[in-house]
Amino acid sequence: MAPKPKSKPKDFKDDFWKKKDLKISIGEIVEKEGAVSAEVSEEKTPMGPTPKPHVTDLRSWDMKLLSRYEPFYAPFCDMCCLCTFGKCDLLNKKGACGIDSATQQARIVLLACNIGTAAHAGHARHMINHLIEELGEDYPLDLGFNIDIEAPITRTIIGQKPENLGDLKDVMGYVEEQLSHLLSACHTGQEGNSLDFESKSLHSGVMDDLAREVGDIAQIVALNMPKGDGDAPLVEMGVGTIDSSKPVVLCIGHNVVPGASIMDYLDETGQEEDLEVCGICCAAIDISRYNDRAKVVGPLSRQLKFIRSGVADVIIVDEQCIRTDVLEEAQRKNTAVIATTDKMCLGLPDMTDKDPDLIVSKLLNKEIEGALILDPEKVGEVSVKVAKILAPEREKLKLLPELEEVQKLALECTECGWCNRVCPNNKPMMEAVVAAGTGNFSNFEELYLNDVCYSCGRCEQECERDLPLMSMLAKAGEKLAKDEKFNIRAGRGPVQDVEIRRVGAPLVLGDIPGVIAIVGCSNYPNGGKEVAEMAKEFLERNYIVVATGCGAMSIGEYRDEEGKTLYEQYSGEFDSRGLLNIGSCVSNAHISGACIKIANIFAKKPLEGNFEEIADYILNRVGACGVAWGAYSQKAAAIATGVNRWGIPVVVGPHGSKYRRLLLGRTDKKETWKIKDLRTGKIMDGEPAPEHLIYAAENMEEAIVMTAKLCIRPTDTGKGRQIKLNHYIDLYKRYYGILPPDIHLFVRNEKDIPITYKKDVKEILEEVGWEPREIPQEPSLMGMDGD
Repeated sequence: MAPKPKSKPKDFKDDFWKKKDLKISIGEIVEKEGAVSAEVSEEKTPMGPTPKPHVTDLRSWDMKLLSRYEPFYAPFCDMCCLCTFGKCDLLNKKGACGIDSATQQARIVLLACNIGTAAHAGHARHMINHLIEELGEDYPLDLGFNIDIEAPITRTIIGQKPENLGDLKDVMGYVEEQLSHLLSACHTGQEGNSLDFESKSLHSGVMDDLAREVGDIAQIVALNMPKGDGDAPLVEMGVGTIDSSKPVVLCIGHNVVPGASIMDYLDETGQEEDLEVCGICCAAIDISRYNDRAKVVGPLSRQLKFIRSGVADVIIVDEQCIRTDVLEEAQRKNTAVIATTDKMCLGLPDMTDKDPDLIVSKLLNKEIEGALILDPEKVGEVSVKVAKILAPEREKLKLLPELEEVQKLALECTECGWCNRVCPNNKPMMEAVVAAGTGNFSNFEELYLNDVCYSCGRCEQECERDLPLMSMLAKAGEKLAKDEKFNIRAGRGPVQDVEIRRVGAPLVLGDIPGVIAIVGCSNYPNGGKEVAEMAKEFLERNYIVVATGCGAMSIGEYRDEEGKTLYEQYSGEFDSRGLLNIGSCVSNAHISGACIKIANIFAKKPLEGNFEEIADYILNRVGACGVAWGAYSQKAAAIATGVNRWGIPVVVGPHGSKYRRLLLGRTDKKETWKIKDLRTGKIMDGEPAPEHLIYAAENMEEAIVMTAKLCIRPTDTGKGRQIKLNHYIDLYKRYYGILPPDIHLFVRNEKDIPITYKKDVKEILEEVGWEPREIPQEPSLMGMDGD
């Protein structure tokens, strides 16, 4: 696969001088506020034999976090079934190996994080090996003129600056080594302490951060994706944007290489207008970053419905978050399937070394069920040739059953209710079927709209009449699908250094109330519209909203009365009221990276090998909070746990409790909120800011209120705290009808009280016997135990 020629960013000269001016302006702001200088050391350490943290090297930091944010376990199961000693019932008992319930839950959390980290690490390794084979180990890591602090996670953890693809390969060797140790700790008769399991989970999460940073930087520089471009192009999204009169190739998964090869083959053969290339899940985002002609169908929740629609002539699967019955579903519609990575072979014959025309012939003649092709260039050629020949033959299969047939099928329903019982979100599928039997399809349409029905297909499995409920749903929503035409901004990649200089002071001082990261999967309790509504709420309140993956796609599926999506209404810059699509799941690393760069650029904290100081700074000063409203995968568990170790809290949806563990602060335990002022050396009373590290909200309203609250930090200025408390109080009052009962915990002195609510807040303060407290100048968890 030949990468596109590299080009300079738009208006790079303007950005260069803008950067110089901003250094001065931020310096003035910092002098005025009494903070540290915003200048950055230009010294960069090349890759070399610097010691890297082992599994226990950051354990002391983990224990500080875990003593403040205690693990709260919600066992999904009271049994342990991992070895032949068992099954062991751990309800108020120990297992045959001696493990107790809490330790077993922590062990499962570590297993989940390891799986998630391995998925991203495997993806990054696949990417690096392919790109090195194409371009060589010396291919430079050039992220453009406005990014001097590249790979901040690598530089902080590894202690070195990667210069080329070969250096990234070395980073992956370290990640894989650590994963080996972490996974071994899950073996029977190994770790026996729940907190040490949690420490290892935090380490696994940070390894996930590293792997994601490697993967995204590699594909950005080698495939010439946007390099921190706040004005990245808008990309078409939605089922209605797909021209089904053309042959259609659908890519599902997370690895951009096969999809990029398809786009290259079309360009090289002059067929770019003859086929539709579209994607579901993160592959869609990354292919559209590579070539904005690719179209985004939508998040993971669209997968079964779109396959059942029969629109795709060829389905390309790579890795992660793909329905494991994709081959079976595709065969029902005579859709050809090509597997492209060793992570998902689907039992298909390996045709990698075969002639492309022979593979095409075997697929078209049904001599093979599908093909495993591990050569990306061959995937591009075969998929295009098969789609062009297969499309005319499949024309009738691109049609769903007529509504009359749906009505006839619906009449077979016995109203047993099992479809409702097994639905993860308790949605009224039976009522929709019963209504359809009378010719009323509005209930089906409500389930289809905004992916209220996740289309997992559990209801079909339980239906005693074997009704094709997902196909019936897809047909009822077909007319709605035609109107699903949205615009999403292409994934921009890292936040530029110049943007950090612009917002570093306002963020740390509280003038910008926070950075909200909407990430994760699409396992939403009430459809994707809630995600867009959350984003809009915070954008209107002057927060910075960054998004990745399925969350970024769900935000793009919200339109105002004028038909504009949020991406068309708000700037793509990292600034107040900015809405940034950072990219795919691997791009989450740039969100952590932005917080790290704030510590480095604004506070002049050195990066190399300085994890604890950087994480301590982020926890106490950078008002950032993640929202993984639809988190379902092990990758999401690893991502959340990784950002937790950096000191960034995460709010998950109600399904998030199934991860078995939350990290919750206890406001009644005042001792856990003690903090040290590094300026004076004094140990003083702190505040629950942030109050939790992982919190599961039951509904959107609770999530919005908690997210605003978790952006409060000890270093907020009086003005900044007023702004944050004003949002917290306003949201709490809107959704709960009263002022927050814990407001006194976040008022340090009367200057913190928002003017609008001054009288009401003072009444609460008097009621609880509140007294003003000293504000730390440089709050820290470091040095609390003599370290």
